[in-house]
Amino acid sequence: MKKFAAVFPGQGSQSVGMMAPYGDQPVLRETFAEASEALKQDLWQMLADGPAETINQTVNTQPIMLTAGVAVWRAWLAEGGAAPAVVAGHSLGEYSALVAAGALQFADAVQLVRFRAQAMQEAVPAGVGAMAAVLGLEPDAIEAACSEAAQGQVVSAANLNSSGQIVIAGHTAAVERAMAACTARGAKRAVLLPVSAPFHCALMAPAAERLRERLASVAIAVPEIPVVNNVDVATPSDPDAIRDALVRQAFSPVRWIETIRHMHADGIEAVYEFGPGKVLAGLVKRIESSLTIEAITDSGKLQALAQA
Repeated sequence: MKKFAAVFPGQGSQSVGMMAPYGDQPVLRETFAEASEALKQDLWQMLADGPAETINQTVNTQPIMLTAGVAVWRAWLAEGGAAPAVVAGHSLGEYSALVAAGALQFADAVQLVRFRAQAMQEAVPAGVGAMAAVLGLEPDAIEAACSEAAQGQVVSAANLNSSGQIVIAGHTAAVERAMAACTARGAKRAVLLPVSAPFHCALMAPAAERLRERLASVAIAVPEIPVVNNVDVATPSDPDAIRDALVRQAFSPVRWIETIRHMHADGIEAVYEFGPGKVLAGLVKRIESSLTIEAITDSGKLQALAQA
């Protein structure tokens, strides 16, 4: 079997009924039951029935996506799937990766990401911050546009997703100025995103401090599988270093382009996305097309790959 990496999606891949394609494997329901018990809230019913507005609230999206990723990972193991050489996750997905690697207990992680979501939501009043996707412009040009547009406010690259797709975040007015500056520099499009807070920028510093306090009391073990983190593109094994990286991740850009290139340079031949949707698979294809890329979007794909 090819040397592969397991990656876990973050916010943006959620949808009503997204677990239905995975069928009725008991481990899926058991994982959601464990999360629902930890939060005293029925996540499976929320996901099955919606409405989309409820699922799209950050305080619900983060625990739902964490649970979905872990559920698909556990189903993979139940099917006899091999262990990956390395794991990573995009933003919130890093918490799923840490659970898969044995560094975080699942019940702790569910409660932690609910707290993280609340802290992020409360860090910036509604309407004060924004995020936008910039398409077809290189990172250096976007950085220059953000510097020009800041004018004493915050705006910076938040998600370095692929060379043609970078998300910026900050104060709403500064983001709008940066969108215009990016367009003037040749961006194909700059589109405001329907998000409730400006994630992964300096405005999240208050949320990060709250997260630091909370993480101090959360048990973290040495990972059994290396976890490439978002903030440093590194694989720390020391629990305190992992905590520190999670804190800084809240207000720092997600370096996804470098993460995939780091894995490829380290001999990874295939990348499998664990969880609903194909967002990361699409990004990986644009970053490093020579990799074998699979999104495990249903039970058939899961069984076929696990037994390969």
